[in-house]
Amino acid sequence: MALLPSLMNQQSIFNPFRGLIFSENADTQMDWKETPHAHIFEFDLPGLTREDVKLEVHEGRVLHISAERKEEPEEKGDKWHCKERTSGSFMRQFRLPENAKVDEIKASMRDGVLIVNVPKDERKKKSKHKSSVEISGEEGHPPKGLGRFVCCKA
Repeated sequence: MALLPSLMNQQSIFNPFRGLIFSENADTQMDWKETPHAHIFEFDLPGLTREDVKLEVHEGRVLHISAERKEEPEEKGDKWHCKERTSGSFMRQFRLPENAKVDEIKASMRDGVLIVNVPKDERKKKSKHKSSVEISGEEGHPPKGLGRFVCCKA
C-alpha cells in the first residue's frame, strides 16, 4: 500500500494530477470533492490547531497549505518506551480551476480536520487575487480522539 501513494506523488505520466499537487508529506490524508457550487478540500491534520496551519493563494490560482508539528520537549528524567508520532513540516499545493472564486475561499478547522471551501464561478470569470485565508474554528474545543480517523476503505 505504501508504494501507491509514493507513485501518485511523482511527476509521471501515471499521475492524473501531474503538475497540480506537490507534497512533502505523503502520509497526510486529504479528500478533494467538487460539488455544483464549490471545490471542497478536507485534510486530516491530527494534533494541529488552526494557529499551526497557514493557508495562502499564490500566483492568483495556487492554493498553498503548510503547517508544522513541533516535537515535544524532553524533560530530565523522561524515559520513552515508544515514540511513533512524528514532528516536521507539511506542505501541499493545488492549482485551482479557472472557475474558482479565489476571493471567497473559506476555511475552518475542528478536531484536527482542515476544511477548505473554494466556491465556483459559473460564469468562469477571473476573480480577484486573495493572498491569505483565515482559518476559523472553535476556541477551547478539546479534540475528540481518534474516532474521526477510521478507515473507510475496508
